[in-house]
Amino acid sequence: MEAGNLILSKPDRTVNTTIKLTGSKSECNRALVIAALSKGKVKVENLSEAADTVTLAGVLERRPESGERETGQVLAPRTSLVAPEINIGPAGTAMRFLTAFFTLQKQHQVVLTGTERMKQRPIGILVDALRTLGAEIAYEEKEGFPPIKITCGFEQQTAEISIKGDISSQYITALLLIASQLPLGLNLHIEGELTSKPYVEMTLSMLQQCGIQHQWNGSVISIQNQPFQPATIYVEPDWSAASYWYAIAALCDQAEIVLPGLTAYSLQGDSVITEIMANFGITSQFKNSGVWLKKEPKTVVRKIFDFKTCPDLAQTVIVVCAALGHDASFTGLETLKIKETDRVKALQNELAKIGVELIEKGQVYKLNCAKRSIPEKLFIHTYEDHRMAMAFAPLALIVPEVEIEDFKVVEKSYPGFWDDLETAGFSVGAILESPLHKKI
Repeated sequence: MEAGNLILSKPDRTVNTTIKLTGSKSECNRALVIAALSKGKVKVENLSEAADTVTLAGVLERRPESGERETGQVLAPRTSLVAPEINIGPAGTAMRFLTAFFTLQKQHQVVLTGTERMKQRPIGILVDALRTLGAEIAYEEKEGFPPIKITCGFEQQTAEISIKGDISSQYITALLLIASQLPLGLNLHIEGELTSKPYVEMTLSMLQQCGIQHQWNGSVISIQNQPFQPATIYVEPDWSAASYWYAIAALCDQAEIVLPGLTAYSLQGDSVITEIMANFGITSQFKNSGVWLKKEPKTVVRKIFDFKTCPDLAQTVIVVCAALGHDASFTGLETLKIKETDRVKALQNELAKIGVELIEKGQVYKLNCAKRSIPEKLFIHTYEDHRMAMAFAPLALIVPEVEIEDFKVVEKSYPGFWDDLETAGFSVGAILESPLHKKI
């Protein structure tokens, strides 16, 4: 397949397949930073093929010395008077984790930058927390947003910092990953309600696998200065990627799908998709070192879905509800507006193409499927967001022809997605971008 858009179709609504998923991007990105901080004591197995993980691994393996520029994984000479620049593209996790990571490194200075969208994604809360610790970080353009210049190495001023819990768990994780290497350790006070708590629990569990102990009392997480212990982190397949196969099963008449390697006791918060999709008649049996999905006849009755702990599942489930004409309500979508795109607005735009409204009322979002209409052809804008492409792809089970804009966007988290759809019996064909469908 070459660049451009992609046409999806599925002649029947039956799927019977086995899909081997790539390693979890969330686990991999944490494991890579832990391994780098451990200076060789920690090894990582079953690395994700996701572009974000490849980018992060490249930066950590080839940390630029003064006088070099790094763009993705390509180094080019720079004058020694200018800080080396690292362009992480659209990799938001890499931006947050590396911001904290480089404050402890030996380079004199580095500049972290990314795509134009990355420059619109806030990082001020994390920078403020690191500055409180004593780090020196400056904004190169707009206050509170990348690119940022980090002066590496600092004298820790305090172990006490506070950070809002309802913005992004990645800020908290970035701090927890470096906490054990701070001379004074860290007492992290979480203000307000904690969004995406399972992701914080994942971080702490992975650190514990590598000998880093913590205490979590009320709203305070404490990690003392301590060394990493030798360990090997095995990365489980990606439950976020699995969610799209649950969506496919939900829109099928008949479905039996095997996803090897997934376990019932996962560190990943998105494993809750098993419970969510049970509402749509999808049973999950864990056997033979994997999960077996099966579609059973069931009337959907659940009306409220809360994504506070699993926001990356929101697009998937909302599209399934819209496709089935199920007028559900959704909460916990607060962080969706600062992701790869404003995911709430993107959902509203694309769902309107099948006559479905996503109505925002405070912190509650409601679907109105009264005017739902399934067209013969459907064009989906992706907004440079991998999850938009994959959340809407299952609509090919109910729409005769679905055109997905900029199909390569899925490389961010699930590079093999389109190949796996072909394995499952979907017709997948790339086309040149149509002049009628310009990016918006």
